[in-house]
Amino acid sequence: MSSQTNSDTDPEKPVVVLFRHDLRLGDNRALATATESSKPVIALFVFDEISPDIRPIGGARRWWLHQSLTELAKALEKLGATLILRRGETQSVVEDVIDKSGADMVLWNRRYDPPAIEVDKALKSSLNDRDIACASFDGQLLHEPWKLKTGSGGFYKVYTPFWRAFTSEDEPRKTLDAPTKLRGFEGELASDRLDEWKLLPTKPDWSGGLRDAWTPGEAGAQDRLSDFIDEALKDYADKRDRPDRESTSRLSPHLAHGEITPFQIWDAVSGLSDKLGDDVLKFRKELVWREFAWHLLFHNPDLARTNFNRDFDDFPWRRDKQALKAWQKGQTGYPIVDAGMRQLWETGWMHNRVRMVVASFLTKHLLLDWREGEAWFWDTLVDADAANNPASWQWVAGCGADAAPYFRIFNPILQGEKFDPRGDYVRHFVPELTDEDAETIHEPAAKKAKKSASKVKLSGDYPVALIDHREARERALAAYQKLRGAHEHHSD
Repeated sequence: MSSQTNSDTDPEKPVVVLFRHDLRLGDNRALATATESSKPVIALFVFDEISPDIRPIGGARRWWLHQSLTELAKALEKLGATLILRRGETQSVVEDVIDKSGADMVLWNRRYDPPAIEVDKALKSSLNDRDIACASFDGQLLHEPWKLKTGSGGFYKVYTPFWRAFTSEDEPRKTLDAPTKLRGFEGELASDRLDEWKLLPTKPDWSGGLRDAWTPGEAGAQDRLSDFIDEALKDYADKRDRPDRESTSRLSPHLAHGEITPFQIWDAVSGLSDKLGDDVLKFRKELVWREFAWHLLFHNPDLARTNFNRDFDDFPWRRDKQALKAWQKGQTGYPIVDAGMRQLWETGWMHNRVRMVVASFLTKHLLLDWREGEAWFWDTLVDADAANNPASWQWVAGCGADAAPYFRIFNPILQGEKFDPRGDYVRHFVPELTDEDAETIHEPAAKKAKKSASKVKLSGDYPVALIDHREARERALAAYQKLRGAHEHHSD
């Protein structure tokens, strides 16, 4: 708790519980504190896209938000409370609700992206000035991003020592049960209708694949976690890189919307270390990579727009609208890349191994700016995350913290052959290649054409590769060497 609630508050006056990226009842410390106060509860969701520097969420997350708020409203109603929806600037909305309801306490769970931190700081200051009790709580992250420091007092820029520092701390706190009943506020408060926000796509409605793939909401998150533990945690360490299998947790969109907490996930696998030690360890390291990304964003507020390694400010990115569009649409001529981009468009999600492959292809084969890819993912991912998205893009591009070296250039043919060995993933998302056999399915048409025509059947409606892999690799390395040479010259 970052500031103490006032013990002198009136038990008959309502408490406002702010919902933002925490669309759940379980392990919700703000809601639990409100319940313990026995005060009437006003559950308030503020959709704020106008406070300074707030980045509006993309289309896929808007779709998810609509579904998740619908589920949250139902869950609150069962406990005796109503979800109030308001769109606008956080501080003015909260002050209006206080004025209309007579509330004398406001509680919320902390956010960690820098613009949201500033919004919440200003809100806290305003409430303190009015003698309104307020407090904030953890929930989105296992650690506070200002807590872990290097020996010199700075922030971590490399994951492995960050992991060591993280695991040297106390175990994450235990989780809280959801309340079984709430004392709802019975006064009149205006609420927006969710449909008025127009979060759902209409012309065209591209959300059919999302509806088939996902069950937004807290119950869906818990089911997803249970299914993962029962069906995929065993062998996770060995199989997590296989996009042709249900080998990952797919909890990321639920985490992004706060339908589940990292504390709940950490706790759920705690008793399995003896039986599934390597698998639990690898899964937890992935969970802590998310923490690392938030640690980076907290200390680098402009992570989505500015190179972490400023040497890359002079990198000669190309501008090629046609190539960018081909990549976005999954028409590059490289099957594993195209399967990933089409999976993203259809389902709002992409397997992590394939995310690395498509990001490497954009930044290294096509030499297009990583910010183009980050923006596309921001709009199309249901798990688009203010920290993980830019941190991961910069990592692949070579300009980020703990970055893969720029000269590490994924070969999309070999990546496909290694991680989708039978071609099942490609066939599912690239139906033009349904009849291709496993030996050739990952090869671009030009490479197939060099083989015996009697042995290889070319798919006539599948595009020719945008660029030859070897040519692309040499071009990328030359650009990197030129950049490195220029900076070595400047430092002499």
